[in-house]
Amino acid sequence: MLEITDLTLSTHAGGRRIDLLRKVSVSLARGKVLGLVGESGAGKSMIGRVVAGQIPQGFEITQGRVIFEDANLLALDRGKWRALLGRRIAFIPQEPLTALNPVLTIARTFDEHLAHLGIAPKRRRALMREQLDAVHLPKPDEMLARYPHELSGGQCQRVLIAMAFVANPALIIADEPTTALDVVSQVNVLRLLAEQRRAHDTAMLLITHDLRLAAHVCDDIAVLYAGEAAECGPAREVLRRSRHPYTLALDRATPDVHGPRRPLAGLRGQMPGLSALATIPGCRFANRCERRIAACEIEPPAMTERASGHAVRCLRPLDASVQETIADDPGEVPAAGWHVPGDAGLTKPLVELRDVTLRYTARRGLFGQRKVHTTAVDGLSLTIRPGEFIGVVGESGSGKSSVARLIVGAQELTGGTLLIEGQDRASASPKVLRLNREHVQMIFQDPHSALNPRRSVYRLLTQAYEADRLAARLDAQPRTERARDLVGDVGLPADTLVRFPSQLSGGQKQRVNIGRALCVMPRLIVADEIVSGLDVSVQAQILNLLTELGRRHGIALVLISHDLSVVRHLCSRILVMRRGKVVEQGRTETVFADPQHAYTRLLLASVPPADPSIPWPPAAAPV
Repeated sequence: MLEITDLTLSTHAGGRRIDLLRKVSVSLARGKVLGLVGESGAGKSMIGRVVAGQIPQGFEITQGRVIFEDANLLALDRGKWRALLGRRIAFIPQEPLTALNPVLTIARTFDEHLAHLGIAPKRRRALMREQLDAVHLPKPDEMLARYPHELSGGQCQRVLIAMAFVANPALIIADEPTTALDVVSQVNVLRLLAEQRRAHDTAMLLITHDLRLAAHVCDDIAVLYAGEAAECGPAREVLRRSRHPYTLALDRATPDVHGPRRPLAGLRGQMPGLSALATIPGCRFANRCERRIAACEIEPPAMTERASGHAVRCLRPLDASVQETIADDPGEVPAAGWHVPGDAGLTKPLVELRDVTLRYTARRGLFGQRKVHTTAVDGLSLTIRPGEFIGVVGESGSGKSSVARLIVGAQELTGGTLLIEGQDRASASPKVLRLNREHVQMIFQDPHSALNPRRSVYRLLTQAYEADRLAARLDAQPRTERARDLVGDVGLPADTLVRFPSQLSGGQKQRVNIGRALCVMPRLIVADEIVSGLDVSVQAQILNLLTELGRRHGIALVLISHDLSVVRHLCSRILVMRRGKVVEQGRTETVFADPQHAYTRLLLASVPPADPSIPWPPAAAPV
């Protein structure tokens, strides 16, 4: 149904041709799912854009064919190609909240799409209701009257799925459709996609950076690196018997929520940028590969089939015995991330929350005459001691981020008591509150928006010196020395200090985000979803960094996350929240081994297991 052969997408820079995609070949049969897996910059989304006829300006197809339903898309005129979009080829974008027009209701947005498809106006409203009902959205008429900001991320994603399947397309291109969702919403969306795909016999091109997720929901996988297909084959075979070092590295960089706890194998270096591709004559993965030989850097290796339908692009592919050796080697297990101080029961708590409640009040009605109360945190009790790593997990809207804001003092509680080293914050002196602001730092979820784009890394890292109490040191030598120490602590090159955020990768920005929080050496860090959306290799680097910082400096950490595998890897204690309440808490290993609450069991079942033979997503998960 879709056959891509030797696809090469090129541009020109500095008088040289640069191949962003180089001889990519993949195929997809009707009703099947093909996963495109790899880090950011691997070329996954670009392949989807080529199939959808959205080639960026300045790029051109210099080789290859894209056959869709017996027609070469590259040979079609622009009008005929565009006519396929929304009808025979549909697209589900990555960010549902940004994909929907914020100033239009769902009905208006859906109506515009149906008009593009040529649906008669009198038929559109009924068709909208049918589609929203098919994706299990309750009360379709109410949903159609709402704006995107009035829906959750999962609900917006369901609207996009309904719009994608309305024309009964032959091919769906789903670009990271679950990246921004919590684990329960992720399962529901994946089950819904599978349900709709079976109902319409639609093929799907699933773009994701999650190798394990792809191994469970896809029939075949193509692992991409720097615009090339590194490994292709049946999904389970690729995960269980990886032949390319890059594929195995992606799996080893992913924490496991079900099996033995193990250190993460970080992947050194980073994906080559566009300009670097022109200077690499041989294997594009060679500079990050521990198995490289001299021949790897001379010319690109060919794709060779190792087993039935399983091919790899590597001069020294892994065999079963090599992979077993790597997989069975536990390495040195770092203790900091899983550290519980031996005298935890005797040390004085840094922060203590006792029966804390947080309620929001909003006004509704034409003149705001009606008050509506929402409880974000309900009766929370939590003790944080020096050196502890504590995870707070739950779905979106469970109250996790509200807990973070309470701890750092960004939100005033409406009930209960919050103690700072034994003193009630409500009656604490200005000196104690100032010390609390220095000793308790927050790392925000999105480093792109958290870092001022007009400030250099030097100024960002030492921003705390601009506070009133430290103003005397603003231009002093200690600021420069501290900046140098911080880039070393977070594993960044010294020349990063003169760069700006726009010159950094996502992982480097998050390291700057962490370094800024460490500037005045806090005793407690509150980290809110700091690895969500990152490539697994970058995620492994950040988690290893936090582990090392905790080991060296004895910093306590409260990690807000919806990713249970990350929390299990890093934290010694866990709180499970649902609708503002703590439904279960305890030692992480105890809770994961024997969860007592049904909601905890649901969260654990929503994480893709490392073993692709285990059925997933779970059939019992609610839609």
